[in-house]
Amino acid sequence: MNPISNWFRRHFNNPQVIILVLLLTGLTLAVMAFAGILLPFLVSLVITYLLLGPVRLLERLHVPRLLAVLLVFLGFLAAVAFLMLTVVPVMVQQAVDLARNLPSIFAAMQTALMELPQKYPALFDPQQMEQVIASLRSEVLILGQRVLGWSVTSLYTLAALAIYAVLVPLLVFFMLKDRERIVNWMVQFLPEERPLADRVWRDVDRQLGNYIRGKVVEIIIVGVVTYIGFMLVGLNFSLLLAVLTGLSVLVPYIGATVITLPVAVIAYVQFGLGPGFIWAVGTYLVIQALDGNVLVPVLFSEVVDLHPVAIIVAILFFGGVWGFWGIVFAIPLATVVQAVLAAWPESPRQRLPRPTAGE
Repeated sequence: MNPISNWFRRHFNNPQVIILVLLLTGLTLAVMAFAGILLPFLVSLVITYLLLGPVRLLERLHVPRLLAVLLVFLGFLAAVAFLMLTVVPVMVQQAVDLARNLPSIFAAMQTALMELPQKYPALFDPQQMEQVIASLRSEVLILGQRVLGWSVTSLYTLAALAIYAVLVPLLVFFMLKDRERIVNWMVQFLPEERPLADRVWRDVDRQLGNYIRGKVVEIIIVGVVTYIGFMLVGLNFSLLLAVLTGLSVLVPYIGATVITLPVAVIAYVQFGLGPGFIWAVGTYLVIQALDGNVLVPVLFSEVVDLHPVAIIVAILFFGGVWGFWGIVFAIPLATVVQAVLAAWPESPRQRLPRPTAGE
């Protein structure tokens, strides 16, 4: 036990470290215990970070803060209303049409799978294909049951959306308008001497705001470019697939891989294995390549400095802890961990000069 006790004395002998650990532990437990209750607040917090950048830009242009908040907030409401009146109805209609066409899509996929043992007998076995088809059939039935269950509980869903439509805008407006007052009110309950916690907070506050704004810009660019590409190719359900492609960037690496399957299936059912299929899937792959190699480095070059292995581990860990929302917020949570590690004080042993090769 001596190495363990020495490690604890070396790292937790600093009162600033104790304060930081207690704050992080309390915040984590509160989110885990009251995530469902706090969800409107968390959604409002994300939107507030999104709108805080334009507000600060207007303030740098010598616009009074209250006027800047009103202009940005009204612009946000106008953008949401535009999406609800134009994009959402078309997307919902395409989703309904896709649900109606699921039997024909499943039949086409079943035919394609049964042809594989005939074309490639050395690679595919007929019994294996029958098992795959049976599993696909069961998954389709489960999906249908879920859709039916959602339709039964849609009244509750509409009521929850109505509550969100009232609470979230109010929270966003007051969090934008009185952000400093809210932060100062919360700070008064903390110890006065907390330089380590303040350093972590400043780093997380900056990176989180930049990440949210950059991610929204990435979603818009990827969604719009994908919609234009699918429209030029003539792919069915182009708007629905473009929205899903745009939202898939919330989950790096994994999201793009998951959306590849419905794009390929719909393109195959519509075009077969002809030029249309190649153009549709090729367009999607080119957009994903440009997003990963051009757009992401430009938007996040100074925001998130995380290794791909760290990102994947964060997605797996936080997704396992908090489910869907853990996957969505895996990178921001990973930046919190990174900020804590960067601010963590060095032990006396770490500050000693390293021996040279001769020594």
